Amino acid sequence: MASGEPRAKKLRLTDEKKEKKTPEKKTPEKTPESSRKAPTKLGPNSLFGMGNPLLDISAVVDKDFLEKYGLKPNDQILAEDKHKALFEEIVKKFKVEYHAGGATQNSIKIAQWMIQDPHKVCTFFGCIGEDKFGEILKQKADEAHVDAYYYEQTEEPTGTCAACITGDNRSLVANLAAANCYKKDKHLDLKENWKLVEKAKVYYIAGFFLTVSLESILKVAKHASENNKLFTLNLSAPFISQFFKDALMEVMPYVDVLFGNEMEAATFSKEQGFQTEDIEEIAKKAEALPKVNKKRPRIVVFTQGKDGTIMTKGGDKVETFPVLKIDQKDIVDTNGAGDAFVGGFLSELVQDKELEQCVKAGHYAANVIIRRAGCTFPEKPDFH
Repeated sequence: MASGEPRAKKLRLTDEKKEKKTPEKKTPEKTPESSRKAPTKLGPNSLFGMGNPLLDISAVVDKDFLEKYGLKPNDQILAEDKHKALFEEIVKKFKVEYHAGGATQNSIKIAQWMIQDPHKVCTFFGCIGEDKFGEILKQKADEAHVDAYYYEQTEEPTGTCAACITGDNRSLVANLAAANCYKKDKHLDLKENWKLVEKAKVYYIAGFFLTVSLESILKVAKHASENNKLFTLNLSAPFISQFFKDALMEVMPYVDVLFGNEMEAATFSKEQGFQTEDIEEIAKKAEALPKVNKKRPRIVVFTQGKDGTIMTKGGDKVETFPVLKIDQKDIVDTNGAGDAFVGGFLSELVQDKELEQCVKAGHYAANVIIRRAGCTFPEKPDFH
């Protein structure tokens, strides 16, 4: 964390230069703390997320269990019919831990963790089943102080993601189930739910939700654009740019902040015919794509694992931000790093902080999460 200190001081100095009213206020301990909380700005439901809620079920399993279900020790797959019994068996046979999961929900709960107070700054919409796993998911979202409004239905069971741990390896098996059943007319359009959307000033949706309800995303994106609020989207996975290209490009004109990693950026570039593999050039070209709300330039943020994060700055400027250093032996699980980065970024964005501070918060959150199994975190952040 020490590597982030010099930049923190620089940012502080620039903030003081801007104000120039109270030169006597030079206590560095108080300034970031008081500005970070920003209690007057943050009310309930300021940050809105919508996506595929999954109940993460983690357990240390044996090799026989992996072999029974044809799983590799380190992999991420979607459940097939042969995996359906896995979810009940893992609960019966092993000691399990439950967490509220799914890409968007992960980012939203990390944003709430970074903010701490007030609770329920973050709202989340998604679809679950009326079942035991759905009840656990509601409880876990509540424990994370997220204001989760799930669309509950009986056709499909609650989506789950089994994390089968063997040694340092994690084999992830996701069964989207109910997450695929979200309906705009049955949930988003309801007056009391739409009021929660209107309360928000920043919106985040992972690209995975393009496979579920494009019309829901467009309704939220258009509302954000028409009211000069911030709509943010994640490329999420290479297959989204490949197989859901039309849906992605329908939403793109409303995107104020676009997130992705280096692999997703490369696939996006290829599918868009950008004819470049240079990540900075891809970011510039993505920034320059048509945009409805002309009052804001599009910001593009591409992470690159242990390499620096790229961010466009409007016009032709691109900046690279180094990530926090971490010893390889301290890395437990990198699976939630991308979700954590976005959660950290959004926690500052919703408080109208400088973009550099948003990136810094993203790097901090990712650094915390990769030291732990699953997308979990300590009780309180230590971010200034």
